[in-house]
Amino acid sequence: MPHSRLASPSATIAVLKRHGLYTRKSLGQHFLVDDNIVGRIVEVAGIEPGEPVLEIGPGIGTLTDALLGAGATVVAVEYDRRLLPVLEELDAGPALTVVNADAVSVPISALTTPAGVPRALVANLPYAVAATVVLRLFEEMPSLDRAIVMVQAEVADRMSAVPGTKEYGSYTVKLALRARVSARFPVPRSCFLPPPRVDSAVIRLDRAESPAAGPAVVVAAARAADAAFTQRRKTLRNSLAAGLGVPVAEADALLASAGIDGSVRAETLDRAAYLALGAVLQAASGRS
Repeated sequence: MPHSRLASPSATIAVLKRHGLYTRKSLGQHFLVDDNIVGRIVEVAGIEPGEPVLEIGPGIGTLTDALLGAGATVVAVEYDRRLLPVLEELDAGPALTVVNADAVSVPISALTTPAGVPRALVANLPYAVAATVVLRLFEEMPSLDRAIVMVQAEVADRMSAVPGTKEYGSYTVKLALRARVSARFPVPRSCFLPPPRVDSAVIRLDRAESPAAGPAVVVAAARAADAAFTQRRKTLRNSLAAGLGVPVAEADALLASAGIDGSVRAETLDRAAYLALGAVLQAASGRS
């Protein structure tokens, strides 16, 4: 029995033709047509019966169908109005709520199901907004405990990068402050209709344990990461000074208070170091 009734080239083409639709490159639409990949996504997600799940970019409902089949209650955010009648054909009743909105700006309060606020994000994300959406949801949706998403392989590399690598940057740090990578697998281009020109990967992110210092320190650590990577090739004291708009001596003093050598570069610091720097910044802002 298939995981999704729509996860094949013939089923996808039939749906598109029936509705007089075509893929839109501007929206990064590449429909998943491999049922084995769909099944693996649902398996990695570990969906429990009745669990509220958020899906971004459901398209014609290929993954949606599998999530509903696994017992999930789904709220799906779809930007393309042309696809709304297609999603209605799933005939899922109260188990599916469709929100016509841009996932980058949709109010978090709109993302709810009859079973409650989503605990998991499971999605074949539009590649142009994937990184932005994942970070935003971990920052703004406290109920979210995991995300299992299909993204461009290059984005997955940034999400899972380790200190000292070229892929490691401010985005990696800001995501690591909120979540940790627990699984990843590649997805061939042939699994999509039409095939994309880039490689893809499914990655699972689980919410990281909140530091004892509190959420304000996490926010300050994210600010420190943005500042530290403004001039990546310079020493940390210089890039941090430029990013924060303070004298180099002040940046050096902040780093010293956090126990960090100002002569290193931003990409050498791990999550713990940025949290330490965030704590110093938070304390300094409280004194000002």
